[in-house]
Amino acid sequence: MKWPMILSGAVLAAGGVVEVQAQRTEQANDWRLAATEDDRVRLRGWRSAWVKGLAQARTGGAAAEIAALGSLVDPDHSIAEPELPDGDYRCRTIKMGTQGRATLTYVAYPYFRCRVAGGGQQLSKIDGSQRLTGRIYSDTDARSIFLGTMILGDEERSYAYGRDRARDMAGVVERVDPTHWRIAFPYPAYESVVDILELVPIAP
Repeated sequence: MKWPMILSGAVLAAGGVVEVQAQRTEQANDWRLAATEDDRVRLRGWRSAWVKGLAQARTGGAAAEIAALGSLVDPDHSIAEPELPDGDYRCRTIKMGTQGRATLTYVAYPYFRCRVAGGGQQLSKIDGSQRLTGRIYSDTDARSIFLGTMILGDEERSYAYGRDRARDMAGVVERVDPTHWRIAFPYPAYESVVDILELVPIAP
């Protein structure tokens, strides 16, 4: 007879944790305070995920494609001033490696459109079947941090960050050259070991 009460209490407790996380994310100006524990762990392992994903992509038959991407997929190459100016961008996702649930170790998707707003703090992918949205946090003079969520299919609204681990996204934002940026997402929820989102400004 006590099971429903226990279950109800557990659900309410979990909901409370989610609400606290959502409030922290909305109010925090430091990504370390805003990020979930899972994402702090993922971000700490960003370089090892990148190296592993690169190695798997090369040995899986995509060595030529990887070489053609040059510094875009080099984890040790970036330049200062990672801040993204407001505006529209061409953006595409490159998936490298596999977590065992996919057979392909390299996939490069076509370009879609992304938008940066709010003084470089808000990033959204505005078309495609999988659309990210979230906030960019300043970190160092060489990188920023993105925390956000994934919108799927014909959904019109995003989940709040921290509500669904499978939707949460955490990535390292870097500037590759004067006209190219990237975000590396280590250990995304599905398929790959690392995802690289390339961003190229669209001339007004």
